[in-house]
Amino acid sequence: MFKKILIANRGEIACRVIKTARKMGIATVAVYSDADARALHVEMADERVNIGPPPAAQSYLLIDRIIAACKQTGAEAVHPGYGFLSERSAFPKALGEAGIVFIGPNARAIDAMGDKIESKKAAAAAGVSTVPGHMGIIETAEEAAQIAESIGFPVMIKASAGGGGKGMRVAHSAAEVHDGYARAKSEARASFGDDRIFIEKFILNPRHIEIQVLGDKHGNVIHLGERECSIQRRNQKVVEEAPSPLLDSKTRRLMGEQAVALAKAVNYDSAGTVEFVAGQDRSFFFLEMNTRLQVEHPVTELVTGFDLVEQMIRVAAGEKLAIKQADVKLNGWAVETRIYAEDPYRNFLPSIGRLVKYRPPMEQAKDGVTLRNDTGVFEGGEISIWYDPMIAKLCAHAPTRAEAIAAMAQGLDNFYIDGIQHNVPFVSAIMGNPRWQQGALSTGFIADEFPEGFKGNPLTPELVGRLTTVACVLDHCENRRKRKISGQMNGRAVSFSKQRCVRLGKDWHDAQVVHESDRLIQIVLPGERGERAVVSSWAPGQPVWHGHIDGDEAYVQVRRIANGYRLSHRGVTVDARVYTAREAELVRLMPEKIAADTSKKLLCPMPGLVIAVHVVEGDEVKAGDALAIVEAMKMENILRAEIDGTVKKIQAKAGDSLSVDAVIMEFA
Repeated sequence: MFKKILIANRGEIACRVIKTARKMGIATVAVYSDADARALHVEMADERVNIGPPPAAQSYLLIDRIIAACKQTGAEAVHPGYGFLSERSAFPKALGEAGIVFIGPNARAIDAMGDKIESKKAAAAAGVSTVPGHMGIIETAEEAAQIAESIGFPVMIKASAGGGGKGMRVAHSAAEVHDGYARAKSEARASFGDDRIFIEKFILNPRHIEIQVLGDKHGNVIHLGERECSIQRRNQKVVEEAPSPLLDSKTRRLMGEQAVALAKAVNYDSAGTVEFVAGQDRSFFFLEMNTRLQVEHPVTELVTGFDLVEQMIRVAAGEKLAIKQADVKLNGWAVETRIYAEDPYRNFLPSIGRLVKYRPPMEQAKDGVTLRNDTGVFEGGEISIWYDPMIAKLCAHAPTRAEAIAAMAQGLDNFYIDGIQHNVPFVSAIMGNPRWQQGALSTGFIADEFPEGFKGNPLTPELVGRLTTVACVLDHCENRRKRKISGQMNGRAVSFSKQRCVRLGKDWHDAQVVHESDRLIQIVLPGERGERAVVSSWAPGQPVWHGHIDGDEAYVQVRRIANGYRLSHRGVTVDARVYTAREAELVRLMPEKIAADTSKKLLCPMPGLVIAVHVVEGDEVKAGDALAIVEAMKMENILRAEIDGTVKKIQAKAGDSLSVDAVIMEFA
């Protein structure tokens, strides 16, 4: 077994590998760019080596610098994580020449299956059902459009070396092929250093189901069941689960056998994933093989009990798989949500900045429910513009799917992040979505369920009652503390009105505190809601209110605002202002402030780098015309005109770094 390994990655996956290596008694080496000098994985590792400037192409993607770091520290093996160099066959080849072990599959397997075009050919040769498409390299946008016409729309334009949703575009017309081809090629070049593009038929209403395989260097290959990854946005997975609510035991066995046969055909000898696109009738087609550890591997670990990183390390060291296919049992259900630094209320645009507060729920295993949080950040750390916007992966495991979803919903309510925008409200809303709860999924789920984008969950009568109650309790607890302020004048004790008027958003709700003790507060809400008994030990200043309302446990995130609180719970974020009856009477007389008109300005929707400006002052533009391209976190975003108009003034140029809401141009 290795004594020391180097992790050629960053963020949560580097931290994840370090945890397993530590458990196995193996020393670790972290590599880092200048932007990651204070990153969590650097702090966790036993040794650390700087490998260059922030751009990945000048640091994490440089093989010679990784090898130099191995030689400098005496690392015997390298774990690549996912992304970066994990699926480049040149990496294990170079490591081998330097006498360093690659903790991953052999280079021939990567060449055969890591390339999406070659893997389709290999799968077809092996008799595996594949999605119709053009498997050759496409040189021009015109050629791409002709191929798409012959296949039939819609089509998927994909980077051959792609992954993580980058370098992928769906096109429904020849015009969209031209635009998508250019964007996919540019993103692929920036992210992977490889701009080869291919096209395949886009299957309507599909599900994305993948099989985890595991092989050793002695010819043994097994599978560890499936993961359903159909909840995607822009081809980027958002929520994953294991097992899939679609599959029956027969389909699971067939998919597993096919994945294992394919892996054996290329002598696969590590952890890998065979991805399938599945129809609602349980038909399935080979999509691609990822010759690395997947982001969503924790759900498989939770339902099987096997540590995939440990298995990768053991087989890389030459050990035989100690697990037989008969040993693999799927126990319970696991759900994973990816927590991203992005603004769900502004079309999920990236958000960067400092994590002023980062308070994830406590990892624990209690009463048959496990909560796990894989992360690479810490409170006070910074979300950088240079890398993927993932903050954490929250996982819940329970005996049944419904219990796992309920545990995840509670965990998300208790996941407190401030300083940047994040998608916790969005994934929380998914947990409460009836279609998700029923398991009626497809890769179009988010587009179908949120056609106008995410505006927050609606305030149902149940949530109105719960949040009104919590707002009253918060206000009452703060008033109770004020009664204990020292140095008050002698005389009559300070008293506070029992009557409360709570404004949730723009609606008013009456309430009254009828009883209080050390932990118990009873609130009366008029109408059908009646009296509610609230038990909580919350104290002013705590970011999450935790308690029981009529016996039901609840977590509500609390952010102080004038005369009240911004409450976040179950995908709802609402301002709750609490007044006495007289204060409420006066507030109703106050005029409302009208927001400034920005309709004649193009604002930068997220912090990013201006790649191009497509117009000049005086140009006439039509609604839908491309105005500029802004890049953030390796994704290019085309900014389009919302209405017809004339460009009056341009205030940004290619190469400018802009903050959110910076003015790019103005219209007459």
